[in-house]
Amino acid sequence: MGEKLKLYGFNNLTKALSFNIYDVCYAKTAREQKDYIAYIDEQYNSERLTNILTTLTDMIGAKVLNIARQDYDPQGASVTILIAEGSMLPAGETQLAHLDKSHVTVHTYPEYHPETCLATFRVDIDVATCGEITPLSTLDYLIRSFDSDIITMDYRVRGFTRDMNGRKLFLDHKVNSIQDYIEPELLRRYDAVDINVYDANIFHTKMMLKEVDLQNYLFKTDVYELPPKTRLEIMNNLRREMIEIFSGRNIY
Repeated sequence: MGEKLKLYGFNNLTKALSFNIYDVCYAKTAREQKDYIAYIDEQYNSERLTNILTTLTDMIGAKVLNIARQDYDPQGASVTILIAEGSMLPAGETQLAHLDKSHVTVHTYPEYHPETCLATFRVDIDVATCGEITPLSTLDYLIRSFDSDIITMDYRVRGFTRDMNGRKLFLDHKVNSIQDYIEPELLRRYDAVDINVYDANIFHTKMMLKEVDLQNYLFKTDVYELPPKTRLEIMNNLRREMIEIFSGRNIY
């Protein structure tokens, strides 16, 4: 962020980060598919998701005001955290106004494809902040927390604020690309594409893992138990699934 801007009143800019991840797995039978969904559903239940989001909240320097979380039957979980900057919290017996509507939410969507034996675990995270807080600094943490195959990210800054001279500021920090906020070593693992609308302060980046180790995508199966032809077929199906998700359209 650099030197803190001197503003007239509050910083009225709203910064929203939408972070969507996809994890793909091959399960050869209907039973294995259900077992994988149950496994991933337990691994990312509402308790663990709450821990991830509260850590994220600490990282951006915000304070937790309220937490609502829920696990769903048969699968899926959601967590919503209302957050505020430290200066907006009650201090002693003096109640300070909570002027912003900052929040962090996460939702999970496990599903599977009956024909290709592929199961997909999707996680949507939305971080909306007002004032000085920007959520872009949390990207490395989020990417590592879920170790994802495909990632799509949207960042948008809305509204305007004013400096001490009354001049409108539509952006209070320089942004060229979301990729600039991701650690280079981590970024090199992915193919990444930007689609940005600079005049509207809209930034979009999508990423797909470059190297695919088949063993990492097999559930309860050793890669050497499969004949070469089967391995090739699974790899082709995995790549097709990942490319379509990355592209956002049906291709094959």
